[in-house]
Amino acid sequence: MAKNKIYIIDVTNRDGVQTSRICLSKLQKTMINLYLNEMGIYQSEFGFPVTHHETNYLNANLELAKMGVLKPIILEGWIRAIPEDVEVATKLTKLEHLNLSISTSEQMIRGKFKGKFSHEDVIQEMTDAVDLAKKKGIKTIGVNAEDASRTDMDYLIRFAKCAKEHGADRIRYCDTLGFDDPFTIYDRIKALAVEVNIPIELHCHNDLGLVVATSLAGAKAAIDAGVDAYINTTVNGIGERAGNADLVSVILAIKYSCGFKDKYVLDERVDLSKAWRIAKYASYAFG
Repeated sequence: MAKNKIYIIDVTNRDGVQTSRICLSKLQKTMINLYLNEMGIYQSEFGFPVTHHETNYLNANLELAKMGVLKPIILEGWIRAIPEDVEVATKLTKLEHLNLSISTSEQMIRGKFKGKFSHEDVIQEMTDAVDLAKKKGIKTIGVNAEDASRTDMDYLIRFAKCAKEHGADRIRYCDTLGFDDPFTIYDRIKALAVEVNIPIELHCHNDLGLVVATSLAGAKAAIDAGVDAYINTTVNGIGERAGNADLVSVILAIKYSCGFKDKYVLDERVDLSKAWRIAKYASYAFG
């Protein structure tokens, strides 16, 4: 029996809706969550808790979860890894699961922060945010390393170790620009997981047409290192620029490709027979 597993965290309602020129209504986002739950998906990153126009939708879905309508799927929100966002998110919503995101590459730190943040400042902001999230009672915390694929490896390991020391449950390795290939991501994830010993999320983009392959290679590396793997997907591969890892393609590859047997096991709750319903609905909803 496999010691570790591969879980699916679908980000259609967060990264998927960041696709240019398309959007979903709050009812449509709720329907996506219902279909994901029906399909047995582990977690839905279902919105932005610091965005005021999402507050009612987020809390309504959390009420549905409390009523048992949206269970057992975990509903998680995306915020920046800064204490201010944690404060607002916990004030406006009843969320118990958060992913905290901050840039880690030299290019992103220089380009986004314009000299206001150093690499050390990034770690300090992140750990302060994790500390506050723990204090506010957040049950699970994922820490996202934006542009991880272009981040210096030694710094990425230190960043992840600091996150773990302050109580983070997972590290999200973001291939933000679709820069990795299956070989580079395997090596980097294996090194990261071995050094830090923390579950790894794979968040990949399809700019080079490799998104499913890189997601699977990263998951394989995490399992080989002895930790659980979490693959970020979107329904029908929708997402910024060239898109994210397609939910159904990822599941099919894990279940039926010759390289994923015995040791590399998908969360047993996933029910592929329900895939056609969510794929068809999302196609309609996104137009």
